[in-house]
Amino acid sequence: MSEATKHFACEFYGDYALFSEPLTRVGGEKFTYDVPTYEAIKGMLKSVYWKPTFEYVIDKVRVMNEIRTQNIGTKGLSYNEGIKSIFNHTKLCDVRYQVLFHIEWNLNHPELETDRSLTKHGTIIERCIDKGGRQDVFLGTRDCMGYVVPAVFGMGKGFYDEVPEYYIGNMYHSITYPDTAFDDATKDMLTVNFARDVVMKNGVITFLRPEECAHKPVREVKNGIKTYEDRKNIDTNEEI
Repeated sequence: MSEATKHFACEFYGDYALFSEPLTRVGGEKFTYDVPTYEAIKGMLKSVYWKPTFEYVIDKVRVMNEIRTQNIGTKGLSYNEGIKSIFNHTKLCDVRYQVLFHIEWNLNHPELETDRSLTKHGTIIERCIDKGGRQDVFLGTRDCMGYVVPAVFGMGKGFYDEVPEYYIGNMYHSITYPDTAFDDATKDMLTVNFARDVVMKNGVITFLRPEECAHKPVREVKNGIKTYEDRKNIDTNEEI
């Protein structure tokens, strides 16, 4: 990745959020982390605006509201038996997060080099945040509708501003796909990244970059990078 240097900020909020702890999903139950994961925030930002030319890099998230959970019964299919049943989903309720992020050019797509315009994409990002996003925003899962508004990171009163440390522990961080590979080990691989000993300080979590996390290769993916060609599956700025 190649940094585009400009930072952006926005605020996500909603009635419920579910950032699933993977170990609790085996039997159909879902239990949320106390805070959003790096990958979940990336997904929320991609709902606001995204192009394969760049990748979002999440710098910090600020938890504005008190961390509270609620158990909700949800009908679904049993993983083991394949029959409908009622499962408990433990969700966060009344959530609000400030997010500080920047974009970096995706060097796995050299064919998009002419589209690497910080002015263009930065302006669109700010406009899409102001308009509430291009697509529906989901806070972790589809049944947790969210909203996005412009924000100044650090402004406003947060519930944990006076809490020096809030220990989160080990967390699932993100997934590195072949078209976001950052070294030879992640090339043509589906790789899961984990963050260790995550701590929220005064309501703010500073995220590690994916390459700084512990990695677990999942499987090899052949031809995992889609190429974009002019006038076939991508339009130039002039044509738009």
